[in-house]
Amino acid sequence: MKPILLIDFGSTYTKLTAVDVDGEEILGTASSYTTVQTDINEGLKAALRLLEEKTGKLSYDKTYACSSAAGGLRMVTSGLVPELTGEAAKLASLGAGAKVVGVYAFQLTEDDLEEIRSLQPDILLLVGGTDGGNTECIVHNAGLIATMDAKFPIVIAGNRNAARQCERLLTEAGHEVHVCPNVMPKFGVLKIEETQSKIREIFLNRIVQAKGLSKAADLLSDIMMPTPAAVLQAVELLSQGCEGERGIGDLIAVDVGGATTDVYSVADGMPEHMNTVYKGLPEPFAKRTVEGDIGMRYSVKGIVEAAGLQRMSQISGLSKERVTELVEMLRANTETLPNGEGELEALDFALAAMATEEAVRRHAGTMEETYTLMGLTFVQSGKNLTKVKQIVVTGGSLIHTQETEKIAAYALYSPKDPASLRPKEADVWVDRKYILAAMGLLSSYYPQTALRIMKKELEFHGHSE
Repeated sequence: MKPILLIDFGSTYTKLTAVDVDGEEILGTASSYTTVQTDINEGLKAALRLLEEKTGKLSYDKTYACSSAAGGLRMVTSGLVPELTGEAAKLASLGAGAKVVGVYAFQLTEDDLEEIRSLQPDILLLVGGTDGGNTECIVHNAGLIATMDAKFPIVIAGNRNAARQCERLLTEAGHEVHVCPNVMPKFGVLKIEETQSKIREIFLNRIVQAKGLSKAADLLSDIMMPTPAAVLQAVELLSQGCEGERGIGDLIAVDVGGATTDVYSVADGMPEHMNTVYKGLPEPFAKRTVEGDIGMRYSVKGIVEAAGLQRMSQISGLSKERVTELVEMLRANTETLPNGEGELEALDFALAAMATEEAVRRHAGTMEETYTLMGLTFVQSGKNLTKVKQIVVTGGSLIHTQETEKIAAYALYSPKDPASLRPKEADVWVDRKYILAAMGLLSSYYPQTALRIMKKELEFHGHSE
């Protein structure tokens, strides 16, 4: 037996997974409050005690960790055109596992700087212009950012003709600066891999210490990545497979949390028909989006605003007045769980269903009809996920319920929203043991083992329709 410990330091819970890589099996899982505001070791040690009760005392060969504690990796991006370099910067940040707390386009203003200060990002990503294109905007923004008393690193990934000038302006002002290749070197071309790698490197070298995770360093072999990056790595492996082990094919994954809802897709998503025109930037094959206004507790009001009170009432079977009362109660008492209470269970079902529907709708692309000289033409924006046949779901509200399949069905295409390119039908895989982040960590060293464990441990259900 070769036991390995995998740790996910969350904002609320520290989750542990013990794996025997020789036997390719999970030995046990446990979780405890993270206690990031006091000493992160407290939550870790409490979780270790709980895990030991299940597995017995183990001598771990290695211990790997990921983290979204204390708000995760908070990023601000500044680009030129919102739909182009601004969107490229956002895609790079999200794919690296960040939570994008501010997106700015065109020339920054003094008011923007004040807002950035108040957002307290961990990293600022500065982009703008294709190579050989506009340099004025990114140089202006670098000069303005240079006046800030910033405590965060700045990653420059814009027009190569201006990158070094921006670097000098910022370095001379005393900022920590990293230069990467342009995230959009040519019009409509994305090149975000090196920027994502640099963002993760900064997270490991600097942010981990700032979040207090260095307190637990004596127990760890490596703190490797933000938790969302670990989940993205896991679902990409599950989809695509690796040498010696096949994946399950194109998929989407939905993680409904208390504060945010993350959606991942691993699929090409490009137009299928000759009479379809693609609009906007081509999207990453493995894509992540995060909806900061959609969550089961901290962002519960965002779900109601997106779905509408009438729909929430219809799905839950509760009156509009009662929905409103319970939502206000949940906002004030974010730790509240249904615990078998009929009304709360009904409301939580409706909240999870609508969070899933809205987050996947925003993640997926859209199709519009238009008429040209060639006749009827379709215009696609974003990813076409209609042919995706697998949905992976995780998050407390989906795994601690017997209604998981019914909730997952809300991720699918609906005739009431014909423009949305969501999956038409799909099998459902449930991360009942909360292992996706752990398997993403494990996959860096043991990809075959991680994939086999996921295929064995994820609870499979047939078509969700």
